[in-house]
Amino acid sequence: MSRTAPTPAAPPAGPTARRESERERRHDIDLLRVVCTAAVVLVHASAEFIHAGHRTTGVVGDSAGRFAVPAFFAMAGWAALAGSPVRGEAQLLTRLGRILRPMAVWTALYLLWQFVAGPPLDDGAEEVLHALFGSVRAAYHLWYLYTYVPLLLLLGVTVLVVRRRATPRRALLLLVAFAVAPAFAGDARTLTGLPLPEWEWSVSLSSLGYAVAGGALLAARRYGPRPLWLAGAAVALAALVLYQLTVRHPAAYGSVTVAALTFAVLGAGRGVRVPERARALLGRLSDASFGTYLVHLLWVMLLVRPVAEWLPRGFWAPVALAVTASAAVAAAFAVSVLWGRLGLRRWLG
Repeated sequence: MSRTAPTPAAPPAGPTARRESERERRHDIDLLRVVCTAAVVLVHASAEFIHAGHRTTGVVGDSAGRFAVPAFFAMAGWAALAGSPVRGEAQLLTRLGRILRPMAVWTALYLLWQFVAGPPLDDGAEEVLHALFGSVRAAYHLWYLYTYVPLLLLLGVTVLVVRRRATPRRALLLLVAFAVAPAFAGDARTLTGLPLPEWEWSVSLSSLGYAVAGGALLAARRYGPRPLWLAGAAVALAALVLYQLTVRHPAAYGSVTVAALTFAVLGAGRGVRVPERARALLGRLSDASFGTYLVHLLWVMLLVRPVAEWLPRGFWAPVALAVTASAAVAAAFAVSVLWGRLGLRRWLG
């Protein structure tokens, strides 16, 4: 059985807002997307250090990146409601397809990796079946997409019904199917006696809150002095580290400390002016962020895990975490940019 973080983080900004023209492109959103993608890698690298016995180092690293998942929900809300709202049902379903297609490919690839290189699974067929209901152990970081997809569906349908005054029949049927599926799966277990997995394609109130409130903050014209947001982020990070060391680790994404850090980071990053010479590179990295999220767990297992398990306990752990996490970030972005240039982003993200 593969080792997993207790509540792993994961990003993608997804490809929902990548069709803006260069004139309208929000470079501050690009920057936030890249930073949050790197933060997700840091969270999973920190989990390896925690498993290897470097708890304090791992918890501090986890705290520093725990804002990433809520921030991605906020960026999803901004894109769906303000930045690039859907204009029709076909566009909404196409956006969902851009996520589901590479999600399916990478689920299969991680399962194959587990069969070939990882500890044997108790029941491979059951693990494959579970991928239809929720994230699997071999690709535990993909849990985020099981929330992200129905969230985009809900926001997209809302835009079409309220703003466009349309009736997206197929999308509405799909939304209803997501709504009744948890109860249906439970009833099917009772009636058939089969050990069917729990249905995990669902939207939590906290993720919806981050999407709407965070999206509103990213769309706001006035957002306050940046030094104040940065100071708030520093205070929130210190509070989160203390909370995770003394009260609960991992902190729930809906907790007060995580929410405070998330909104402080969003406020500090919103409206940042990116130099003209850096915009092209930043745009390429932003476009590669979804693929980076999908592939990064392989690099964490290859680059971070061996070092965390070999490293003696002591003061070298923070340096080792910083170096190995940075290497995993660089490798993941590099391969994602590469397959983007090869025209494989449709399948690999």
